[in-house]
Amino acid sequence: MNGGPSGFNNAPVSRAFIIASTLLTVLFRIQRRSNKLGLSFKDIFQKLQLWKLIPSVLTFSSMPELLFGLYLLYYFRVFERQIGSNKYSVFIVFSVVVSLLLEAVALFLLKDPGFNLITSGPYGLIFSSLVLFYFDIPVSTRIRIFGLHISDKSFIYLAGLQLLLSSWKRSILPSICGILAGFLYRMNAFYVRSVKFPEFIASFFSRFSWPSTGSTSSPAATRNALGNLPYVRRQVEFQRNYPSSAVTPVEPPEGSVSTLVSMGFDRNSARQALVQARNDINVATNILLEEQSH
Repeated sequence: MNGGPSGFNNAPVSRAFIIASTLLTVLFRIQRRSNKLGLSFKDIFQKLQLWKLIPSVLTFSSMPELLFGLYLLYYFRVFERQIGSNKYSVFIVFSVVVSLLLEAVALFLLKDPGFNLITSGPYGLIFSSLVLFYFDIPVSTRIRIFGLHISDKSFIYLAGLQLLLSSWKRSILPSICGILAGFLYRMNAFYVRSVKFPEFIASFFSRFSWPSTGSTSSPAATRNALGNLPYVRRQVEFQRNYPSSAVTPVEPPEGSVSTLVSMGFDRNSARQALVQARNDINVATNILLEEQSH
């Protein structure tokens, strides 16, 4: 199972977040300080060490957690391709802030000053994404192993379970807070799903992060996927590059249809979009995103 086209094509925010998390985890591991980044009641309410919030959100406490966490974050770039980098940035901020607030409430209620109850790492974002993954990403294939029916989504759930239990109760608490944050986002609490940042914030990540190693696309297609062009201009540009009378529609390859389905789109809609886009998967993605936003 994959999250669409390989690499970070049309997913600069995911790329920047993964790079930052990896670098900080390695840095704190070299300094042997990664185990000291977990949050406790004493840190937040007595010493007021609020500086720990940022590294605790990005830094995993162990290398196994880093590997499973990066695997999940890499797959969840599919959501950025679905909703665009701007709204995905809003999703990240909402998930992180809400989960941190819930963690602070839990620490205040438990009031255990001598123990780090919450391990470090982007658990809020990962488990908030798992909520969207459960509800919004359809099953594309099913297999049967020793009498058990397993879907292609099972591997993501197993990685999430491993991360959930990685530090026992220290990882269970932030995971639960992330799940609650994901439910609030999906319920559109505070109308968060209609919020957008100023465009320069999302576009900053495309300049900040390293070049993608995945398949490349034209600048126009990238701008379309990030939502930087108005709808009318995008339609005119599409019609100019892909006139409907130019060629006879070609049946889309099953691989392209499966890729769009793995990104959460309906199979029939994905096929029609590919026919309209002359089997250009980037343009087809833009068409589907436009249909969802109207």
